[in-house]
Amino acid sequence: MHRVGTWLHPRRLNPSSSTQSLDFLAESQNLEVAMRAAVMILNDDVDGAEEGLRSGHSSFHKLGRGVVIFLRATLGFEQDVMREASERLADAEATASNDYYKAQRDSHSYRSAIYTPGSEFSLVIAMSQMMSAVVAVLSESLTESIKGFYKLRKAFVTLNALVEMEAKYTMTNHRSSITESATHSADSLGNAKSEEVVSKTVEVLAGSKTSINSVEKSQSGPESSENLAYVGSDVGYDSGASDEDGNFFDAEESHDSPNKLDQYQGHLESTTKTSLLKPEVAHPKSLDTPPHLLAGKSLENAAPDVRSAPTTLEADPQSDIFADPVDSFVHSGANCCFGVLLVLVSIIPPAFGRLLSIIGFRGDRERGLRLLWQASKFHNINGGMAGLTLLGWYNGITGFCDILPDSDENADNVEGYPLQRLKDLLSMQRSRYPKSLLWLLEDARMEAAQRRLSRSIEMLSQPVRSPLKQVEALCVFEKSLNCMYAHRYELCAESFVRCVELNSWSPALYYYIAGAAHLSVYRQTKVKDAALAREHAKKADSYLRTAPTHTGKKKMLGRQLPLDQFVNRKLAKWQAHAEQWKCDLVDAVGVNPLEEMIFLWGGYKRMNRSELEESLSNLEWSTVKQQNTYWDRMDLDERAIQAILRAAVFRNLWQHEEAKAILQSEILNHERQSFKGHLKDDWTCPIAHYEMGVNLWMQRSTYSRGSEDQTSSRLDNMDKPHQIDERGMGREDLQRDQELVAEAKQWIEKVSQWESFELDQRFGMRITVALDSIKKWEARHGVLGV
Repeated sequence: MHRVGTWLHPRRLNPSSSTQSLDFLAESQNLEVAMRAAVMILNDDVDGAEEGLRSGHSSFHKLGRGVVIFLRATLGFEQDVMREASERLADAEATASNDYYKAQRDSHSYRSAIYTPGSEFSLVIAMSQMMSAVVAVLSESLTESIKGFYKLRKAFVTLNALVEMEAKYTMTNHRSSITESATHSADSLGNAKSEEVVSKTVEVLAGSKTSINSVEKSQSGPESSENLAYVGSDVGYDSGASDEDGNFFDAEESHDSPNKLDQYQGHLESTTKTSLLKPEVAHPKSLDTPPHLLAGKSLENAAPDVRSAPTTLEADPQSDIFADPVDSFVHSGANCCFGVLLVLVSIIPPAFGRLLSIIGFRGDRERGLRLLWQASKFHNINGGMAGLTLLGWYNGITGFCDILPDSDENADNVEGYPLQRLKDLLSMQRSRYPKSLLWLLEDARMEAAQRRLSRSIEMLSQPVRSPLKQVEALCVFEKSLNCMYAHRYELCAESFVRCVELNSWSPALYYYIAGAAHLSVYRQTKVKDAALAREHAKKADSYLRTAPTHTGKKKMLGRQLPLDQFVNRKLAKWQAHAEQWKCDLVDAVGVNPLEEMIFLWGGYKRMNRSELEESLSNLEWSTVKQQNTYWDRMDLDERAIQAILRAAVFRNLWQHEEAKAILQSEILNHERQSFKGHLKDDWTCPIAHYEMGVNLWMQRSTYSRGSEDQTSSRLDNMDKPHQIDERGMGREDLQRDQELVAEAKQWIEKVSQWESFELDQRFGMRITVALDSIKKWEARHGVLGV
């Protein structure tokens, strides 16, 4: 497929209207019309989006139609919709490829001050490739999934080139402004010192010229493919994952265009190392007042340090830089897509390490999030998608993770949980798209993230319909999860059964959780109301037995879904117990399966104190002989589940010493082989190690509780002794924190090196994010003994 590459120097012309071709005017008009229509999908106006996009056949119209069907495919996971999405996106990619080469040859095509000719079409190609890759991975074919990862690599090369163009533009403008300010200041200092000041400035600029020229060369020379890729220290191609190691090779490509990117060569490592695109931790310092104009400064400070120049383009949409809609489209699209790539690759679990050899580059979560925040400023489809991604990341994906970078009040903070920024973003998006359920869903997720489950359920229970049945299905699924966390058992069961009707992704899981919810009611009413208990026991038995009949119908990367495998094994285990003990299926179940599901979905992080205490009560039911006569017959692995869940609840109640004591006395004192065997839950031992690491991390004196630190929605009725752990959390103690982090790191690293176990893919992302967060903490606060 065509890629961005071997760029000629853009002719920095400002052609008058007389020299503008009709093709350029049509291109600009097509872009505006297509993007105006495509953005309607973010307001749930599917018919309006389809109608507006159906009238044109440009690359932008076809991309818009691809975005519409892509959203349907990824929100609903339906195979027929995915196939249609693949076809539309392939058509958009092919059309954009032709337009790209036309723009390269047409001297009257649009000329940007930032990007090389045809960049808008190269972005369409990259966006189409990215969406096609996602659809391929969600398909049931391993072959298609591998092709999808190759598409991601191609998209990375293109997007990286666009971001490099922005960096070059930023650096060039910065250098020019410094030269002008230095000349002006030299004149103000008088003739005696002027030559020395200018000389100093030129000397500093010369040091940066080599780096800038290396980027310019990568866009002008015939050997540009070797210099095009990003080779910064934090993001780049993985030198440890070669094509040869992964047994994957690129086929040769042949194109007639002289302005093509040479074929993929190794990891596209540059022979000229440059740090131009190295991500900054914070925004660059203001250069409004040149240092040499400040009183009392020596000539050594007269020339500003060009090396501190900004490396990313962070102008607002209203800036003159984005006066042309083409530049606005390319900038917002490149930032959105590149940001998504960097974030998603950064959380690939260790179990999928092989995939990194296909993708060929490493992620950078912080840099990716910054790019997404920049893209979210724009009022177009790219800005809307960036906003959705950010809200989904903070309220969804990070909700599964327990070790995250600390939140702070810095307005520039992008990690942890930047609550105020998220509130502002959501408010802006809801005002732009007031009819969409997508933003209502994100609002409800934010409420749940702040431990306000009742409010979240209330919001999702509104009788609102969406033309996108996939969005409606997502809302029902989110409501179902929240009801599970809040112990609203009957509503939980009813909602998950409703999910079966709306979505075909994992009916086995839906029936399993519905059965587990009725099982919880059965246990609570077994002694108090025998008739009601029998009613719920019958429903639980029916749903639980139905669940395995729906497994194996969906696959990802050519394999059965992990939770489908989990459901199959669980039912087989309980049925074996029922036959062995001569009892009903509902009585052969061990630890409350609904509490187990709550743990696997990260639900304890969303509960208030009373809800956590109810979870403890549910877990204690299993151990009371008057209620459960079969507990003494349970194996070690079943008792380990009980220990893991109780420890997790105590951890969320800030009772860390209690949590660690449970883990050490009931799981970690056994050999790991004791938890393995036919139908056993072998995941408990490695996750006990993970839980130990999380407790140690949370015991730091500087631990930040994310959204809880910034709102009044802390654990309801939480007493002060529970807010401060046993060693007096709250008094900053750096040395003690370093000891805790070092020990936590040891526990997490043990899990990361564990052999394959059930649910390792589900916990893999938590482990990856945990190790990355610890690494960043050590970089900021130091390592013990160093």
